Amino acid sequence: MRNVNYLVVHCSAGPQNQKVPAIEQYWKKSLGWSKKGYHVIVEADGTAHELVPIDQISNGVAGFNSQIINIAYIGGVDKKGKPVDNRTPEQKATILRYLKKWKKMFPKAIIQGHRDFSPDKNKNGIIEYFEWIKYCPCFDAKKEYANII
Repeated sequence: MRNVNYLVVHCSAGPQNQKVPAIEQYWKKSLGWSKKGYHVIVEADGTAHELVPIDQISNGVAGFNSQIINIAYIGGVDKKGKPVDNRTPEQKATILRYLKKWKKMFPKAIIQGHRDFSPDKNKNGIIEYFEWIKYCPCFDAKKEYANII
C-alpha cells in the first residue's frame, strides 16, 4: 500500500445532476488527464462510484497526488455557477462513511478540502478564504471532519 498523508474532499464544481461519464470525459478531453480525478465520486442520492482503487494514484491535487486519496460530491455550485455547499444528506452520509473507513486504514492521514492546499500567502499558518486558489469543496472539510479518528 502507498503512503497516504491526506484524505481530500472535493466537489465536482458543477450541477448536482452531472453524470459521472460526463465528468470523466471532461478530465480526459478538456484537461488531457490520463488518470481520473477522484478515487470516489458521490451522486446526489448518495450512490458512490469507485473510480480508482485507493492503492493507485488519481489526479486530485497537483503536486500531492502520490500521497492522497480523493473523494468528491457531485455539485458545489448554484444555478449561476457560484460556489455553494449543496451536499445532500445522502452525500454527507456516504462521504462520512468513506472517510471513517479510510481514516482507520491511514490513522495519521489529515482530512481536508482541496482548498486547504492553497498557499499561505501571509505566512500566518492559516489558509484563509482570500488565499484559496479554489473554493472546492465549498465547505470547511477540516472543521467538519476534525473528530474522525
